[in-house]
Amino acid sequence: MTKIPFYEKVGYAFGDAAANLVWRGALAYLAVFYTDTFGLTATAAAMLFLVVRLTDGITDIIMGMIADRTDTKWGKFRPWIIWSTPFLGLFMVLVFTTPDLSEGGKLAYAYFTYIGLTLAYTVNNVPYSALMGVMTDDDKERTSLSGFRFAGAFLGGLAVMGFTPQLVAWLGAGDDVMGYQYTMYVFSGALVILMLISFTSTKERISPPISADTDLKSELFDLMKNLPFIILPLLSITLFFYYRDLNSGLFFAAVMVAMWFVIKKLINKNSDEMSGTQRDMVDLLTNKPWLILLGMGFLTMMLNGIKYGAIAYYFKYFIGDELMAGQYFVGLLVVSIIGALCTSPLSKWLGRKKLFIVSLILSGLLTIALFWAPQGNATYVFIVGCSAEFFAAILPTLYFSMLGDSADYSEWKNGRRATGLIYSAGTFVQKTGGGFAGALVLIVLAGYGYDGMDQATIESSLPGMQLLMSWIPAAFSFTAAALMVFYPITDLKQQQMSKDLIQRRLDNK
Repeated sequence: MTKIPFYEKVGYAFGDAAANLVWRGALAYLAVFYTDTFGLTATAAAMLFLVVRLTDGITDIIMGMIADRTDTKWGKFRPWIIWSTPFLGLFMVLVFTTPDLSEGGKLAYAYFTYIGLTLAYTVNNVPYSALMGVMTDDDKERTSLSGFRFAGAFLGGLAVMGFTPQLVAWLGAGDDVMGYQYTMYVFSGALVILMLISFTSTKERISPPISADTDLKSELFDLMKNLPFIILPLLSITLFFYYRDLNSGLFFAAVMVAMWFVIKKLINKNSDEMSGTQRDMVDLLTNKPWLILLGMGFLTMMLNGIKYGAIAYYFKYFIGDELMAGQYFVGLLVVSIIGALCTSPLSKWLGRKKLFIVSLILSGLLTIALFWAPQGNATYVFIVGCSAEFFAAILPTLYFSMLGDSADYSEWKNGRRATGLIYSAGTFVQKTGGGFAGALVLIVLAGYGYDGMDQATIESSLPGMQLLMSWIPAAFSFTAAALMVFYPITDLKQQQMSKDLIQRRLDNK
């Protein structure tokens, strides 16, 4: 079992601190930036969020395949961290820049820059997430590493979410357009420095026992042939989510039925008749722990993403203090760091599966309590919201450590370990959940008549903001708790798999 030195855990955490300057900045402020500063309507911004997440469905899978087949003197995954950093910093600034364009020109600019940002984030964060799976073969060390990672993530989030309103007001001197742009210059510079530290301080120790049967070019060509089977389900879900009418519902149902028959046929196919890409997909589709975690990643991101996406609106209009949103984010993220660092000892006490379920239920119950917050009463919101956030912070920490377990399960069961693909799917559902959460916030507000450029619409949209902070995210929390009951890998089984895999690797040397 490989122990990871403290400095390396901290260095790995810096990578997610940097990534969360982008991730949490977009999650917390991009929707309100688009509607209240950039000038998009809520419905146009909602469609933008959904379309961008549709492209993520393709790029995450491609990036996972590329990372798994990368072979350099720095390893498989670490090189991508440093190669992608300049582009990530650049698009971070461009997304929060407001050019002097027509309404149509602004919409096109928003699509170009937001897709560019998510693409750069994919190239950076898919390999970064997979790196955890090859830094150690010890599941307890992996849980500890995940705790450090998310402590770093929350620190990065604390900086961008806690201080963005004040920096925008200070640097812009009353001009939000310039304030957002100058603020992102600051965060972009910090991102580059933190990514450099993460790259230089980490090390890949596990060499997966699989190799591609064909070259990457052939594998990507094979993927392109199968793209309809990836795009169609995502497209049908997106259209049904946005329109919620009979036609989109029928299209969604038809695509899901067709996909069920396609998947069944693929699973029953002889492995000798499959390409490397198809074998990777079959391994994933028959990996029950991974399938459950895929659903968990989406549901928990909806839980957190809806609340985070609604906070800026909620404090600006329901509480009546726009700058206090930054203070609330600071409170949430301080509690989140404590929650992330408590995950490892709590998981040793309760076990990871039980801790996951308990955290989901308690977070959901406390989130519902926000529905009864009196208007303008920030104290109530701070106390209840921070209490709910402690348990919510445990969820992503457990999630990414357990994705490593599903990679172990694949290698243990099939002798194949597509670590990058497993983690790329994990990051994809998190980003998809974040995109759908942001879109749902905008769809609900639009349903209540919200228009960021028309103050007359604010009063009628306040009940929607209350629901977005309480009942709506809590529903996803309880659904996730029910799903987690079926997760098959106990801590005892994980220990046995780890022992078996270590022995196999020794035998193959």
